Amino acid sequence: MNGRAAGGRAKRFALAALMLVLVAVLTALGLWQVERRAWKLDLIARVEARVEAEPAAPPSPEAWSTSSPAEAEYRNVRLEGRFESVRPALVQAVTERGGGDWVLAPFRTREGFAVLVNRGFVPVGTSAEAIAPPPEGDTTVTGLLRLTEPEGGFLQSNDPAADRWYSRDVAAIGASRGVSGLAPYFVDARTGAEGVPSGSAAVRPVGGLTVLRFPNNHLVYALTWFGMAALALVGLVLVLRSDRRTASEPPA
Repeated sequence: MNGRAAGGRAKRFALAALMLVLVAVLTALGLWQVERRAWKLDLIARVEARVEAEPAAPPSPEAWSTSSPAEAEYRNVRLEGRFESVRPALVQAVTERGGGDWVLAPFRTREGFAVLVNRGFVPVGTSAEAIAPPPEGDTTVTGLLRLTEPEGGFLQSNDPAADRWYSRDVAAIGASRGVSGLAPYFVDARTGAEGVPSGSAAVRPVGGLTVLRFPNNHLVYALTWFGMAALALVGLVLVLRSDRRTASEPPA
């Protein structure tokens, strides 16, 4: 075998090895997407079951450090107690009603711990003073338990000193309002209808806007990776056939 033939064979061997690696990697990515699809379908089923279940008591302080966040999120809960008399936190939001803010207010439960309640959505430009206050005295709030959103939103960090909020960071909002015994989650109230007096110009938060749509494109991604793996496999076969033809040819 001359040097040129040996060099050509080495290149084909390297190309075949590359194709083999691509087949393995792309197949693994496809299998990963299949697993992700199964996980997503299970998540959707669990969330739908929680949302439709009867409201239950929220996790108590004893469970905060032991319960799994994935098991608690979107649970339908009932809070009994009263809203605390502090300024609400307005958190930037984009909803089906457009841009605006979530209105988060601390709620002291009968058990003694506090929960941040997302009373609902108000349009952009609504000041805290223009928002209808929550009910006074003992009241009941039902809604969906949500996990804290620390640090901030996309490319925007929360600024507690300036009272600018881009995510529902429970700990930071609670600290800025001096709320003690605060749960590490918040609750999206199902309704913002809170008895605004007739003729009042106060803006009533609109509740019940929790987004429950979970994108599930994993099957498309899996088919894409498997398709690319098939193409790489075809390329591997062609390289191997080319090498066999070259090896069977008589030397020049």
